[in-house]
Amino acid sequence: MCVDKAYFLFQINHLQAFKGCGWVRLGAVAPKGTTLPFCDLLWITMGLCENYAQGYSLTGCEKRRVEFRPMKLALRIAGVLLIALVIFAFAGVVATWAPDKSVQALSARWAPAPSQFVEVQGMQVHLRDEGPRNDPNPIVLLHGTSASLHTWDGWAQDLAKQRRVIRFDLPAFGLTGPSPQNDYSIAAYVQFVGAVLDKLGVQSCVLAGNSLGGQIAWATAVAQPRRISKLVLVDAGGYPIQSTSVPIGFQIARMPGIRLVMEYVLPRGVIQSSVRNVYGDPSKVTPELVDRYFDMTLRAGNRQALAKRFEQRFSGDEAQIKTLQLPTLILWGAKDHLIPLDNAKRFEHDIAGSKLVVFDALGHVPHEEDPQSTVTAVRAFLAMP
Repeated sequence: MCVDKAYFLFQINHLQAFKGCGWVRLGAVAPKGTTLPFCDLLWITMGLCENYAQGYSLTGCEKRRVEFRPMKLALRIAGVLLIALVIFAFAGVVATWAPDKSVQALSARWAPAPSQFVEVQGMQVHLRDEGPRNDPNPIVLLHGTSASLHTWDGWAQDLAKQRRVIRFDLPAFGLTGPSPQNDYSIAAYVQFVGAVLDKLGVQSCVLAGNSLGGQIAWATAVAQPRRISKLVLVDAGGYPIQSTSVPIGFQIARMPGIRLVMEYVLPRGVIQSSVRNVYGDPSKVTPELVDRYFDMTLRAGNRQALAKRFEQRFSGDEAQIKTLQLPTLILWGAKDHLIPLDNAKRFEHDIAGSKLVVFDALGHVPHEEDPQSTVTAVRAFLAMP
């Protein structure tokens, strides 16, 4: 008995008559010319043919006009798409699942000698202290947001041949990780730098910093002028920023909903895109470099700390920049889209006697992108009385 108005019988040898009338699904197979005595054979789901059954032998069902069911088709398609979406989403989560990594798990690769961990302000600070220890005026290097002491590898290798070079991971970043107080203000960072120098017994130093580290560097020089003999600012923060391009990782860290998801899943491509964004020549970004930034991001607590860092904004008093009265070298990548070159010119204008050196082909991290060219300018600056 026919129970669905969308079914009817027909002779297989007349199947060609239905071409163009709609999409069909065969529910059974029979020899050509056979009249099938049941209804579950052909389902016309869409089309506008008026007389599908006309002229055919019907058995067990009364001859009737086919009713079309486009809504049922749409629901079936939607169901299939929903299932596919769920499957792909699950596969995506599995493929990009990125739980936190412990310091112990990361240290084998990223903290070999001469790395050491020093207790400062309740944190185990990842630090490297290289070069002659009798240097009365060591060089201290401060990295930027989401970077680590490794960003200075090229400079340290060169400068440590003759000078003592100290670099460490700032709170919220690298292997040092989050601050127990969750205070990521510039004032808190200035106090932290002073505490590290106290721990190492450093009374005077040349202080250099990139991006966030640059802002911390000049703020430290303002707060402790007798301790800082010379200042090197590398694409430093300090003034209001009109970025022309922001790394996607930073954008995500500012988005409450998405950043919660990113505490558990983190596509490696997000890190790769972010690093390429700050390079003048993205082709210089190697897989190993991406590995390092990726692992430092996964260090337990760093993702949450970065979000808190952005929540606290970039505090600081730019008016203090004009009070600086010490030899200052300003290095800048002309292709810096995060902190454009206009900011470099403001530093040069506001710091009396400062010198600006621009690298046309480099981006936001020129010391990392081309350590040889940039450290040459630093050596010349250090040689000056």
